[in-house]
Amino acid sequence: MPPLPQGHPLRAMKTPPLIAQLLFNRGITQPYEVEPFYTADKRLSFDPYLLPGMEQAASRIYRAVLGMEKIAIYGDFDADGITSTALLMHGLSSLTPNIVPYIPHRLNEGHGLKVAALEKLKKEGVSLVISVDCGVTGVLPVKKAGRMGMDVIVTDHHTPSGELPNALAIVNPKLAGSVYPFNELAGVGVAYKLLQAVLTGLGRECLLEEVTDLVALGTVADMTPLLGENRYLVKKGLSRMNSSLRLGLKELLAKAGMTSGTIGADNITWIIAPRLNTASRLDHALPSYELLTTQSKERAQELANWLEQKNGERQQMTTQAYSRAREQVTAAGLTPILMVKDAEYPAGVSGLVASRLTDEYYRPAIVIREGKRVSTGSCRSIPEFNIIGALGQCKELFLEFGGHAGAAGFVMLSHNLGHLREKLMKIAEKELAGVDLRPRIDIDAEASLCDLGGEMFQHIQKLAPFGQGNPVPTLVSRNVRLLNCRTMGATGEHLRLRFEQAGSAWDAVAFGCGENLPELKPPLDIAYQVELDQWNGRSSLRLNILDFQQTRK
Repeated sequence: MPPLPQGHPLRAMKTPPLIAQLLFNRGITQPYEVEPFYTADKRLSFDPYLLPGMEQAASRIYRAVLGMEKIAIYGDFDADGITSTALLMHGLSSLTPNIVPYIPHRLNEGHGLKVAALEKLKKEGVSLVISVDCGVTGVLPVKKAGRMGMDVIVTDHHTPSGELPNALAIVNPKLAGSVYPFNELAGVGVAYKLLQAVLTGLGRECLLEEVTDLVALGTVADMTPLLGENRYLVKKGLSRMNSSLRLGLKELLAKAGMTSGTIGADNITWIIAPRLNTASRLDHALPSYELLTTQSKERAQELANWLEQKNGERQQMTTQAYSRAREQVTAAGLTPILMVKDAEYPAGVSGLVASRLTDEYYRPAIVIREGKRVSTGSCRSIPEFNIIGALGQCKELFLEFGGHAGAAGFVMLSHNLGHLREKLMKIAEKELAGVDLRPRIDIDAEASLCDLGGEMFQHIQKLAPFGQGNPVPTLVSRNVRLLNCRTMGATGEHLRLRFEQAGSAWDAVAFGCGENLPELKPPLDIAYQVELDQWNGRSSLRLNILDFQQTRK
């Protein structure tokens, strides 16, 4: 990160220089911006009616409620879509009993609105469909719905890929011409803004508090930047989760060996979201939806047990598929964009495999489940390469595609795979020319170990919640002494260390670095994050070592 310039206004603040640098790295440029960033309160939130299509959407919902029409909430099957569905079901159920959820099957139906599903809902008497976390690419399904006499309100946050569906309303901050000040809401964030508009118009805005936990869960799970309005929504939702945890989440955390009351964004990322997503990866997403909505302790326990078991299966499948993908990458050699294909790649974990490839090789990666006639692909990318933009340049090859700059997916005829590879390779070679495609660690600032004492950790925690766009600060300290080091873990795969610099000594851990023990030749430069280690009822600060090298003389 670039250093804070001399004479910058943040330097005049009564805050440690290290904290001023961290604020600067997160886009804070003026002192008056600091307090709202810390508090992450309602000042970061905006009028829902600034979103395109909101007035038409809210008006149509009022009409459906007054006319006792049957409404369907049509959600995607990932954690963002599941929480979006649960949120609108909970909020709108307070206005009408005539409302049903619909979550498609990942393998049998796929992403987005489907004609067959809409036909089924029509037969059940549904006259208004509200999509959440999907729909902005559903041109044909929305057209078919109109012919059947059904209205569709699309709420989505994905980037439009051309022609828009002729829906009654499209609520999406990424639409061209949108004046909404923040365009990085997750699908659940857009659904929340719709519910906010509807309930506020009826003087029942107080009911929004009951669903803020779902907003936090879906926002963090979908890896949207925890900046701007997302900071407000996630901070508010985490507070709700820690004071009034849903039965299902309480049981889910218990299965993972965690107690409620100290839930942070990292717990959503590493514990809750993977288990919620596991349901659709291996089966159907409905058990995860039910976990978030059940009022039965017994049912919550059953669902948590099932998800824990499925999560173990998912981990094993991912490891096996990743091993195969890695072999293919090694055999083919590194290219600007990684593309692997196999008929045996499980569709439910292809995105996870692509993500691991991107993390290891620092390149956009595409994992393709190749079928005899139709193939599906899951894509992950790096900040320097907009994957949905690249797919948009190949749109004539796809039956369906959609996603974000960093993650996307597609469905296509298998005989076009060669053409896709050729086109994407040319795009990647051009756009990534001159980019250093080596795995890297982004360093926030250089610090001495003695800078970390006192209340520094408390100052750093004011920047939370941490996540995408606002990562846990990563620091580097140079020329530190290694006091002692030993391996830990059943097979010695981790390291436990102690460092000293200028009279300040710190305990540290280095996960997955056990084999690097012979390379630890002090003095060292270390890259790390400061964390709170909680073990056996005791809490202490330590350094989580991300990388190290011998200090250059």
